[in-house]
Amino acid sequence: MTIKDSANLGDVFDTGSTAAGPGLIDCRNWDTPSEYTHLQLHDAANACARGLLARGLTAGDAVALLSANRVEFYIAFMGILRAGLIAVPISHKFPDETITFILEDSDVRLVICDDARHQRLDDAVAVISFDEAGDTGFQALLDPGLFDIVRPTDDAIAMTLYTSGSTGRPKGVPLTHFGHLWALRMRVDAGGDLAHHRMLVAAPLYHMNALCVGLLAFAVGATIVLLPEFQAERYIKTIERFRCTWITSVPTMLAMCFADPALTNDTDLSSVEIVRMGSAPVSPKLWARVGDAFPDADIIIGYGTTESGPVNFGPKDGRLPPPLSTGWGLPGVGLKLIDADGNEADEGELWHHCPANMPGYLNLPEKTAEVVTPDGWYKTGDVFRRDADGAYYFVGRTDDMFDSGGENIYPTEVEAMLVRHPDIEQACVVPVPDEIKGNKPVAFVVPCAGQSISEEAVQEYALANAPAFQHPRRVMILDELPLAGPGKIDRNGLTARARGLWADAPAQKAG
Repeated sequence: MTIKDSANLGDVFDTGSTAAGPGLIDCRNWDTPSEYTHLQLHDAANACARGLLARGLTAGDAVALLSANRVEFYIAFMGILRAGLIAVPISHKFPDETITFILEDSDVRLVICDDARHQRLDDAVAVISFDEAGDTGFQALLDPGLFDIVRPTDDAIAMTLYTSGSTGRPKGVPLTHFGHLWALRMRVDAGGDLAHHRMLVAAPLYHMNALCVGLLAFAVGATIVLLPEFQAERYIKTIERFRCTWITSVPTMLAMCFADPALTNDTDLSSVEIVRMGSAPVSPKLWARVGDAFPDADIIIGYGTTESGPVNFGPKDGRLPPPLSTGWGLPGVGLKLIDADGNEADEGELWHHCPANMPGYLNLPEKTAEVVTPDGWYKTGDVFRRDADGAYYFVGRTDDMFDSGGENIYPTEVEAMLVRHPDIEQACVVPVPDEIKGNKPVAFVVPCAGQSISEEAVQEYALANAPAFQHPRRVMILDELPLAGPGKIDRNGLTARARGLWADAPAQKAG
């Protein structure tokens, strides 16, 4: 079986030439990591599928996954799909109330989890634990043997992923087998010979980024090197220890790796051929640091949304995208930029159309109608610009943009300006309400390693290098920016903190 023949997203292992090769190295136990071949993963996924159906689950039933990264997560995910069930990966960072909502919203019939998360669940739904022995343990669920993998219809749902819920409750995003097999085939066809790669995954498996990297590795015969979670020193040392060739990250993760220059300077990173960053903007300073740390690697900015999948942009005619660009639109992908007047332009909100697009949010027809047009275009909420050569560049989020005295401010533009300062490593800009201007920008900045900077110096730099309306009226210096979700900066938390800072310092509000 190869991906070209498959109709089920869980059935993508190449059980021919690469079956005996290493498929996954689980680093949950750093001293004695566990290794699995592609054939072992394939057989385990079949055993999981058989066990799930033996419990009485039927096609279309939802099974939740609630766990830190581990090999069993991938096995369960693939087994759920093979059985024709719907996988519902849930962020273990969500509060208990949100997890309960998701279980009810997606009508979950079974939860497969690790022991740490098992303690957070009530008795309302059946639970299988990766870490428990006996009848409620994952090993007892597995039923080894051949399995006739379910062949789903084109509109059958493979998985429901939940958005981060930055505003209100998270939204369920159902995604089809057909659509994400199309996306996977696009990546396989465009990638060339990928079987030699060792792909480092530290992002959480409940997020599309990590799930799709796993699917790609399984389809091409590559190896996943899996960390239970991101931690800067362990991430960098994993590259050296396992000679990783392909590293995946959110930009903030790599920025944290560079916070201590000795960490990368004292580690052999020469094995890396591809650095792929996604899910957040990349600053010119970070791009340069990545280039210095991985001088022989191709640096790629990936872009995708939960709602429309990971296939949007890429190289053209053998050319890699320009620095800081996501690249050119790929064949079979519809892209257009819509300006504030509703017209197509070279800068505006990105609308996206491809087979991987969601059919609509789960149980939210009105919200679906807001973002999906009658002819199937998904309005991403992301603002891009397109250069004269047709390459695309991320500008900001429509819901992050705010008005200050009649001027539109995209925080990512102000942040990019601030990190050009030689002493600033990272920046996050958020709005605070103002009676006169409507909103004003406040900045949180992290100095470069070994450097310090004052609030006044940041403000002076901003006034000298950007329009006056963009300069932050208050600046807070931090040792690091707080994170939320899959390695992204916690803008909501910083916004709340900025409002408190603003309220406590009325003398700073002028201007």
